[in-house]
Amino acid sequence: MKQFKVLGSGCSKCAKTAEMIERIARELGVQAEVVKETDIETIMGYGVMSTPAVVLNEQLVHAGSMPNRDIIEGWLRQ
Repeated sequence: MKQFKVLGSGCSKCAKTAEMIERIARELGVQAEVVKETDIETIMGYGVMSTPAVVLNEQLVHAGSMPNRDIIEGWLRQ
């Protein structure tokens, strides 16, 4: 199972990023757990300066914008 953390303040872009990952995972039949992380100290611990950011299996894979579908599919197919 893939474990994602969407890092951000809880803004609409962060929420939409989490929803997109969940929806695309369902469409592809990939098991994925998506957690929204809003704690600023935790976010800073990943070295993130702009959100939304995405952590996959405890590794930062994206920051500063909403990832597009192709990027998300790539993470899910790894």
